[in-house]
Amino acid sequence: MIRDITIGQYYPGYSVVHKLDTRLKILMVLAYMAAIFVASDFVGYAIVLIGLLCVVGISKVPGRFILRGLKPIFIIIAFTFVLNLFMTKGDVLVTLGPLTITSQGVYTACYMALRIIFLIIGASMLTFTTKPVKLTDGIESLLKPFVRLGVPAHELAMMMTIALRFIPTLLEETDKIMKAQQARGADFETGNIFRRAKALIPIFIPLIVGAFRMAGDLAMAMEARCYRGGEGRTKMHEFCFGRKDAQAICWFAVWFALIVCERIFDLQSVLVALFS
Repeated sequence: MIRDITIGQYYPGYSVVHKLDTRLKILMVLAYMAAIFVASDFVGYAIVLIGLLCVVGISKVPGRFILRGLKPIFIIIAFTFVLNLFMTKGDVLVTLGPLTITSQGVYTACYMALRIIFLIIGASMLTFTTKPVKLTDGIESLLKPFVRLGVPAHELAMMMTIALRFIPTLLEETDKIMKAQQARGADFETGNIFRRAKALIPIFIPLIVGAFRMAGDLAMAMEARCYRGGEGRTKMHEFCFGRKDAQAICWFAVWFALIVCERIFDLQSVLVALFS
């Protein structure tokens, strides 16, 4: 399970998506998240899926690598699905004792599960195709206009990137601790949920201690290199928009416009009326 967590990891590549301006990718991901909430039915989600599949195909990130990242949040997806399935009122399809499954519940459950999946995959594509250093510079560049308002742009960008960078490091440390505990006879697979939770205590304590130790080492290393924040710092590679970035903006604008038009004209209702 630990190896299945891919959030925050970078997948090396030389695709068009990898080479796009980092600031543009961040803004596109934010607009993509907004588009998911704009889409109001499965026709809109079909447009979202087509756009997402195109980006995944162009980025050349393996589908197995992307889907592997969904395993750790499968419980959240399943809980959301079941909750909406039984808690939505409507036309009853099946009765299971005090619980009922309605047609509206099935629709809402599928709708919400897809929303979570699309959000996770879309957000993960940003870290899959962007190096942590570039991500820091991109966030700092986008927050720079707010510096006059007292927003510490560089510090915020640095904190977010360090947090993302520590995810695979902590996962690797967790894997080492689990293997060491299993070598000493620890059992994390059998027993009820309370016994499994209790068995995780010998993992969390050394993990937290190790995390504080790594944070202290990182702080001392930054001070030894005379790090004093973003004041007066320069960049080795400056951001600049190119032709590929302009093309990406045009294609994304068309895709977003299709979702907005589908929401305005309610194409799903039109299709249902035509085929009913």
